[in-house]
Amino acid sequence: MVRKIYSVSGMKCEHCKANVEQSLKSLSGIQDAKVSLVDANVTVEFDENDVTPQQIKEVVDSCGRYELTL
Repeated sequence: MVRKIYSVSGMKCEHCKANVEQSLKSLSGIQDAKVSLVDANVTVEFDENDVTPQQIKEVVDSCGRYELTL
């Protein structure tokens, strides 16, 4: 398992937080995802053999007005 922190722009409220976390957790290979609205980032624990950072970015970018920076 790898743990990485990615900046995410566009998150403003608890709904945004839940939306990003749920979208990431539904992706195969994601162990955990925790959003910090204060820091505008998400900490993701994932298996590098199952999911790539690019796939993580695509999931976040497609679930709303959010943009994940690799």
